[in-house]
Amino acid sequence: MVKRPTVQVKIVDADGLFYSWRWEHDLAAIQNIMVPAETVVPALSALAGALPTPLPGESVERALERSLGGPLTDRDREVELAAALARALVPYQLAMELNGVLEQGLRPHVRLQPSLSTGQVPWEALRVDEGERFVTNADVSVLPAATVRNAPERRVSTWDPEGPVVAVLDPSVPGATAALGSVLGPVGPGSPLAALVERLGDRLAPPSDGSAFRRGDLNRDAIEPLLEGAGRFLYVGHVTIADHGLDARLHLSCGPATTGRAALVRGHRPLTAADIVLGHRPGDAAGWRMPNRVALIACESGGEVRFAEPVGLVAAAVHAGAQYVTATRWTLPTDAGLRRFAPGATPETAVLPEAVAAVDEAHDRPDPVAALNDWQRRKAERWEAEGRLEDAPVVWGAFATTHG
Repeated sequence: MVKRPTVQVKIVDADGLFYSWRWEHDLAAIQNIMVPAETVVPALSALAGALPTPLPGESVERALERSLGGPLTDRDREVELAAALARALVPYQLAMELNGVLEQGLRPHVRLQPSLSTGQVPWEALRVDEGERFVTNADVSVLPAATVRNAPERRVSTWDPEGPVVAVLDPSVPGATAALGSVLGPVGPGSPLAALVERLGDRLAPPSDGSAFRRGDLNRDAIEPLLEGAGRFLYVGHVTIADHGLDARLHLSCGPATTGRAALVRGHRPLTAADIVLGHRPGDAAGWRMPNRVALIACESGGEVRFAEPVGLVAAAVHAGAQYVTATRWTLPTDAGLRRFAPGATPETAVLPEAVAAVDEAHDRPDPVAALNDWQRRKAERWEAEGRLEDAPVVWGAFATTHG
């Protein structure tokens, strides 16, 4: 008896989209279908116009203004967009197979390997029926490329639910301009973020005598040895994407004395995906060792899927031993950005702390994919029912967990 039916869905860009899928209990039975460009392009173009990721030639500020005044913060318009995406992107035959599983009283797990053009699709949020999103009846994760998950040198780290949690929470970046300033802002005692730190307690690594936020001592040389023996890695901060995935950059408290493969940027040296894969010290390659669970809560931390060669921070973490990596598909608005640009926002509007806490709690569960999807399903239900900005998919729809 199949207790958890799991389907692998791979999408390739062709003249339109080429889909192939197979159920893991019957790997030899492969289904294929081509969806023409005229079906998918209008929906994908509408999505690109709704996302806070800057369009070509657009500034970050202008992208936030466009997006936060658009469909992803307006329930009626968002429902139309999510339904259009579902009609265009979910093949009828696959939908029928998923419905067949649901009729057996089972909840399927859909492991998606998106193409370049579909890399930012919020699959969990697709509106597949009246009041129902994809995540209502299915768990959804990202399937890493076979060359990454099956690399002969890859060793998946053992999951230790009581292990240390290396937490880099809104680190202070040396020489940072406003673009690399605080993403969380002041953390008050009643914030979900304060509760997160309290919940972790003695598991928090490295320990802090003061605040766990905005630390200036969390550089690569400090955290790399901690990660090897940790249960989890939780990063909340800045990621920037360069011309190729291996140059995707994590911004820590790394000053000019640190070594690595990126040039100095205003007094600090970003940590690249290549540093994780090959090591950041001079000499022979010596890649990092990542714990079983990794969360990268930052703008486009999972943006590598939009490169022709999808090897970035997520793939680097998987290659280095992570089994689950939660990252974001698009530029993640801060609460300050929401308060400034989103209609209906108030000085008290706060969305990001809840999201950080949800990801953190999901990574402590036996199944991080199902746990994060549970949170996304609850957010979708509240969004459909009330249309509050705090429940808008502009934030919760950005998160996806790669399961390797």
